[in-house]
Amino acid sequence: MAEFGGIVGRVLAPWRLPEERLFNEQAKLITQHLLGIGIMGASMLGLFCALTLYWLFDDAVGFYWLACSWLLNIVTYGLLRRLMYRTMSAAQRFRLLLAVFASAGTVWGGLPLLIMDAASPIPLLLIMVMIITHAAGTFAINASSMPLFCAYIYPAVAPLMLACLASADPLLLGLAAPCAIYLLCMTMFASGAQQAAQHSLQLQFINLELVEQLRDESEQREQARAEAVAANRAKSSFLAAASHDLRQPLHALGLFLEALGRSDINARQREMLDSAVTVSGSARHMLNTLLDYSRLEAGVIEPQPCGFRLQTLLGKLEKEFGPQADARGLVYRSRDTSLAAFSDPALVELILRNLISNALRYTERGGVLVGCRRRGNFAHIEVWDTGIGIAPDNQQAVFQEFFQLGNPERDRRKGLGLGLAIVQGLCSTLGITLELMSVPGRGSVFRLILPAATGGVVYDMPAPAESQQNFAGLSVLVVDDDEAVRAAMGELLTSWGCHCHVADSAARALQVCEEPPQLLIVDYRLREAQTGADVMAAICERFDTLPPTFIITGDTAPDRLRDAQDTGALLLHKPVDAGRLHEAICRVLN
Repeated sequence: MAEFGGIVGRVLAPWRLPEERLFNEQAKLITQHLLGIGIMGASMLGLFCALTLYWLFDDAVGFYWLACSWLLNIVTYGLLRRLMYRTMSAAQRFRLLLAVFASAGTVWGGLPLLIMDAASPIPLLLIMVMIITHAAGTFAINASSMPLFCAYIYPAVAPLMLACLASADPLLLGLAAPCAIYLLCMTMFASGAQQAAQHSLQLQFINLELVEQLRDESEQREQARAEAVAANRAKSSFLAAASHDLRQPLHALGLFLEALGRSDINARQREMLDSAVTVSGSARHMLNTLLDYSRLEAGVIEPQPCGFRLQTLLGKLEKEFGPQADARGLVYRSRDTSLAAFSDPALVELILRNLISNALRYTERGGVLVGCRRRGNFAHIEVWDTGIGIAPDNQQAVFQEFFQLGNPERDRRKGLGLGLAIVQGLCSTLGITLELMSVPGRGSVFRLILPAATGGVVYDMPAPAESQQNFAGLSVLVVDDDEAVRAAMGELLTSWGCHCHVADSAARALQVCEEPPQLLIVDYRLREAQTGADVMAAICERFDTLPPTFIITGDTAPDRLRDAQDTGALLLHKPVDAGRLHEAICRVLN
């Protein structure tokens, strides 16, 4: 019983009305074909049939039939044009089209009945050809719906079969069976065409849904990207604002501490001063890390490659980090080398400084080894440590900004998590290959691969030396909108023997200076949208000359860094300690 029900279901399946969306699309295509060429083609074929019957047999009955056919075509055209864009259910559209095709089939099927009594079989044969031709055209229009095609072809062909059977002519009697076979074959073809058309439409719907889904996902990704860009911009703005606001008091604090250190204080006060200097230095180091990161984001770092000896650089770093390692009971060593590399020595130093600092920070026992070796045309600089190591899953993440291992409490002594991000950014800027090998619990190796200096002049990096230049009587103009910074700079420069003028704007600077200063020290961002460049322009216009100048700024915003660098003046970043300030003055004066 179940098998019989399944057979009946398969037989009746082509006759069922498909789902609403599917049939609406079928109906739309069928209606477009009817309005486009279907009705016009049927009208021309009917006219040809009527004219042929009249010309061959002098029979006007064909014109009566033609009038009926054209009337149906006109009504069908007007009805479809009016209802095509109306909101209708699938069942309503189906009934409308069913009536249209059934009416057309009935009109064409009535033509053989009008000439059944003809003495010659020729008219019926001619009509048979016309009906088969019209059926083929109709199949091309509505084969996507088997019920609609059958609603046309059965009323059109069945009367033709009856006319053949009712004829006494043997030829026509013999054509009745082919007509039945034709009817059966066209029904089967329509069933297959309906399945193919519905499958094609379903695929079209699936593709449209996929396209819509992809469009939605693309919009979501674009929105997420825009949000990420906005968040990154907000982060950069926050870092720039916070960094600037912190740099101002730290800069003044460092200068006040330096001036205080030059005064007469007792041993206990000296000890407390040293502690304050240490804390100030730690804060300055963190802000300088933020500055390095901001400079990378701003794209203001311009490498100046040259050949330089690596031994000078390694010796300088050992003098700096060796005492730090000794204080923690660690071993710091660097192997002597005669290698020279071709790159920017200052940026390579910054890379190694971050790598070594990071290695010492995460090493509790053992130590750090820095060495060089030559491999072909390249110099390999390696930083080895016996620290905690880095798990394989984290070896990419450690180069992301603010990512730290083993510091959930965000201990400031372990840095900000920007060191390796800065290293990777500088390596990318310099075109240096950076490699990492690490075993958790045993340590890590960071390897820099630089081009070796193969020819030309190789320079030794200048070792920093404290200048003994005397600043007595030097006329200095300091322009800064922060009162504490002005007071600290004035105090320190006066202790060095300078004759110091301070001002908070370009207008005030012109008031306090009757003679052109011998040195101009200016903040970049001032009040009322003024900048250090405006002060430089005002001094130059007033005295027809611009004295040696350097800018001290607390800004880390990328656009302001670029603007400050474009002035051409020496650029220092707050907080600046007394040693760097003394060195900068010597540099611009010489």
